[in-house]
Amino acid sequence: MWTLEPGAELIVSGAAWRIQSCLPHLGRVTLVDDDGGSWKTSVSELIHRPDCRPSTRTRMDLPAADRGRQSKSMDDLNPVERTIVMLRLEHLCEVETGYRSGDPLAALPHEPRPQYDPDTTTLTQRRLAKVQELRRAAAEAPTQAKANGLHRVSLRTLVRWDIGRGKYGPVGVADDRWLREATGHQISPELREALYAVHAEAQHRSKLTMREKERLIHQYMREVFGSADAKSADEHHVEIPRSADAKPADAQHVEIPGYDTLRAIWREWFGSNGARQRYARSAAKAKGYATGRHVVVHRPGQVVALDTTVLPVKVLENVFGDPVSVYLTLALDVYTRSIVAFRLSLVSDTSMDVAMVLRDMMMPLPMRPDWGEDMEWAYPGVPGTVVADFAGHEVAGLPFFAPETVTTDHGAVYRNHHLVEVQRVIKANIKPSRVLRPTDKWSVERTFGAIQSLVFGILPGYQGVDTADRGVDPEADACLTMAELEHLIATWIVKVWQNRRFDSYAPSWDPGGAHSPNSLFAAAMAQGGFALRIPSAELYYQLLPRHKVVIHGKRGVKIKNLWYDGDALGPYRGELSRRGGRHKNRYVIHRDPRDPCFVFFQDPRTHDWHTLRWTGLPDEGKVPAFSDARVREAMRELRRRGLAPKPDTELLPVLLELIGKNVPVDQWPTQLSKKERTEHAREVAQAAAAAADRPTGATAKNKAKQEAMPSPVVAVPTARAGSGDGKVVPLRWKERAQQGEDAVTRERRRRREAAVPEQPAPPQDLSERLRASSFMALPDDDFDDEEPGQPTARTEEEASQ
Repeated sequence: MWTLEPGAELIVSGAAWRIQSCLPHLGRVTLVDDDGGSWKTSVSELIHRPDCRPSTRTRMDLPAADRGRQSKSMDDLNPVERTIVMLRLEHLCEVETGYRSGDPLAALPHEPRPQYDPDTTTLTQRRLAKVQELRRAAAEAPTQAKANGLHRVSLRTLVRWDIGRGKYGPVGVADDRWLREATGHQISPELREALYAVHAEAQHRSKLTMREKERLIHQYMREVFGSADAKSADEHHVEIPRSADAKPADAQHVEIPGYDTLRAIWREWFGSNGARQRYARSAAKAKGYATGRHVVVHRPGQVVALDTTVLPVKVLENVFGDPVSVYLTLALDVYTRSIVAFRLSLVSDTSMDVAMVLRDMMMPLPMRPDWGEDMEWAYPGVPGTVVADFAGHEVAGLPFFAPETVTTDHGAVYRNHHLVEVQRVIKANIKPSRVLRPTDKWSVERTFGAIQSLVFGILPGYQGVDTADRGVDPEADACLTMAELEHLIATWIVKVWQNRRFDSYAPSWDPGGAHSPNSLFAAAMAQGGFALRIPSAELYYQLLPRHKVVIHGKRGVKIKNLWYDGDALGPYRGELSRRGGRHKNRYVIHRDPRDPCFVFFQDPRTHDWHTLRWTGLPDEGKVPAFSDARVREAMRELRRRGLAPKPDTELLPVLLELIGKNVPVDQWPTQLSKKERTEHAREVAQAAAAAADRPTGATAKNKAKQEAMPSPVVAVPTARAGSGDGKVVPLRWKERAQQGEDAVTRERRRRREAAVPEQPAPPQDLSERLRASSFMALPDDDFDDEEPGQPTARTEEEASQ
């Protein structure tokens, strides 16, 4: 029975409401809460609410020892009180049956006594006889009767004991004063305020001892309430000098407990003082986010934990084979501990990667060529042929389902408009884990550690958990490509992880059994069935980011500064969409950020999906087919020939050499005068004109000679003393300029030698030429003996002239 009188308390949805007024003839009730809020409702609504009940603190049908507390029992009584209860029960049994034991088969020799014989007396007569007997016993032995609580027993006391025994058993006979409420220490509101203020200050400061906290409590009481002159409850009271701005001493006189009492109160309210200050602050902050509710996962797909981490193994990227670090995105079913989906990516995960992981966990995993029959779908209840018919391919033994709740961390990739649209499409809730609550995602973190110890630790290229534990050169040890590692992880998950026995994650219906992810999923299918829902291929398009654009008449649609066009846009060119709302008159185009070559358009009339090509792509059929195997073979050959792309750090020396070759430091404009800059510009212009006029053809002989000539490169092979082979030695800019001048000199000498095969005779001196042509010259008799045609002999002095 409910008591709806003013002052009675009701618990509605876990909150306490006190009845302020009740109008039974109108059926109206007014309730107020602790904050003063008012709520007017009807009696019928209160009675039929499933979350409404009377408070045990004001229920009159409960004993005083049960109001606001758990029910009392015989275990709450000490041995002496338990003995008194049993003695009272004996008196009640004798009043009811005439036998102290309550059983005629265990009767004493003198039982039943005439005044307690149930055949000749009534219950009231027996109760009155018991009252007279107890009063005579109290007169004869008052101390013993008072100790047993039998010195003031009346007829009403016996009736009350009998009713209490019928309702609550033997403990109903006990005195409620024995089980009075343990209120703890009674303190004033001012001291309570001081305790909480010091507790908040202690969280902010470095770690304080209880003695230091006690002094802070005294300081707060003195300066806020002016109670420093109040007497302490024990001899450990510490007097604190009054500050100038403190309140008068006669404003309030609050008694401050001593150190031992404050220490006990602090331990009861805030716990022990043994935690580190750093962890105490984080625990206090976590309490602010605590909801007090627990989620019990009891079926597959109810909660899926999603997280991304850097793979601790160096792998070779598929294009040029450079060792890189990859990111592993993992989706773990919390109930079965099944790894339902995973992805490897070279960059940190994006919203598109998360969307594709969610799509993967909803679709069955296809069998791969090197997988055997032991890895096929073998769950009881749904034959593998049925699943294969729905999927269109042979299905591996890995669970797939539509997730209900996906738990993630607080990364920006999980908090964007695209993921909001994705969860609307797949009808799932993507919720971030609670702040400072590692239990929300501990399962996937534990799985990362298990995979690392079971698989990654034995692979070449493993980097270890710390730089001090790292190998000599993990990048050089890397031998698996990204595609090979992805296949290895997929095979390990289906063949090893799904069949691995774990002992600490047993279900509630078999806590002591041995289970694996596959066995738990099969048991869940047997318990609740399996919804064979395989999404269609159109789900891929629906999970892509959306763009609202206008279709242009000739060029198509423009997305991210690229134009896309196709035959599907023909009926809608120059026509506005009929969609309303915020983006009215616009069409929706879906784009995959990982491949900007194509976008996807859904026909508004037929709802078919069409692919729009980037207008910068060649037409289909003009680009030769190129398989993945051919790509890997071509890239391997490029690496062998040294044609792999190089980063800017490797190309910087080449750039500096090119700049230094054309514009060295000594030719910088700031380092040259105006005249020198003009001359340099003329020389550059003349050299450019000469290069443009120079013919491109050359004879085979000239080609051979040009190939034999050393070219002015950055580094030339030279043999150093003490080295057995030629090494590349870089040249300075001045040396390179000298090398260029030497090359030009050699080229000129070669051309002269090619034009004149034989060495010509040296020309005559100018004086001889003039003498030979002069009419005034006399013949020289000294040279008559020389043969004609021979050169005239000259002295060393004439030759030098």
